Amino acid sequence: MRHFLDFEKPIAELEGKIEELRRMTEPEGVNIAEEVARLSEKTERQLRVIYAKLTPWQKTLVARHPERPKAMACITALLTEFTALAGDRAFADDAAVVGGLGRFRGRPVLVVGTEKGTDTESRLKHNFGMARPEGYRKARRLAELAGRFGLPILTFVDTAGAFPGIDAEARGQAEAIARSIEAFLDAPVPIVATITGEGGSGGAIALAAADRILMLEHAIYSVISPEGCASILWREAQAAEQAAEALKLTAEDLKRLELIDAIVPEPLGGAHRDPEAAIAAMGDAIAAALEPLAGIEGPALKARRREKFLAMGRDHGG
Repeated sequence: MRHFLDFEKPIAELEGKIEELRRMTEPEGVNIAEEVARLSEKTERQLRVIYAKLTPWQKTLVARHPERPKAMACITALLTEFTALAGDRAFADDAAVVGGLGRFRGRPVLVVGTEKGTDTESRLKHNFGMARPEGYRKARRLAELAGRFGLPILTFVDTAGAFPGIDAEARGQAEAIARSIEAFLDAPVPIVATITGEGGSGGAIALAAADRILMLEHAIYSVISPEGCASILWREAQAAEQAAEALKLTAEDLKRLELIDAIVPEPLGGAHRDPEAAIAAMGDAIAAALEPLAGIEGPALKARRREKFLAMGRDHGG
């Protein structure tokens, strides 16, 4: 059963009718195929209307959709000869951060991503994509490994943020995030980051300090979740919709503010309706972003990356 969001109820009703018709035996004088085709066209029109005017809050809900492609799905589809690497060599392995070596369209690369999981069991295993310090130390270790062997880095970001538990704080959560950002900024190799769902706070930028930052059309990227922002500014989580508007967290907002480099179009109705097409579009966008970086020397890459992040906000009010 497909999971429908609240604003997708008209679509749910139409697709429910289509499913009922397909299960029916064709009565005399009724052409079920024609009726299914008519309802399918109506569904597509409704999807175009709804998704053409999504509010920032609705985009937040789409970005969190449980059926959106996750990091491991992207890695499996886009990389060949993938070999997972585990552990931070200091404390433990954190399943919220996945990574390893593989080939992207024939080119050896290192890949790192935040993994939310796809069902209850895997979500618990991956801690809903919220990493502890050892996850960010693993990311740092892999970034340094890529630099040592001259491998381009691809990252896939989908996290509500770093895990806020006491154990994570006790083991140096903020320091681990800062060191991960430092490692990515200092890596002498091309880095392309893709925000696939939620890009939340330092937990996201720890893997997104890249030469090129791509963002799926209905993904979000923000310093805090709308609910967290609403709790701080309005003292009530119910103001999340208002907060989403104020945060400017959509791909269109962030592209206009020059905080990301490119928007990857999603299939009609969002990446969750056709994950394979969404991942294929991501692959094309990553290849296009990676190509011009391939011939740039390490020191020049690092200098450009540093300037890119220092320049953020200069022409947009500080």
